[in-house]
Amino acid sequence: MVAAFAGRRHGVRIGKWDVRPLGGWMGCLAMIVASIVLSVVLTVVINLLLKAP
Repeated sequence: MVAAFAGRRHGVRIGKWDVRPLGGWMGCLAMIVASIVLSVVLTVVINLLLKAP
């Protein structure tokens, strides 16, 4: 299993895109903001679904 990832340092290749995680304070801030935004959006969506007649 380790040999399969020996050539890569970090990230995943999807087609032409190379997706890599952010590090340091930018990565931390991005995860906090994404968590808050997704929490609010999911709460609103669930409330709208439950109130639907």
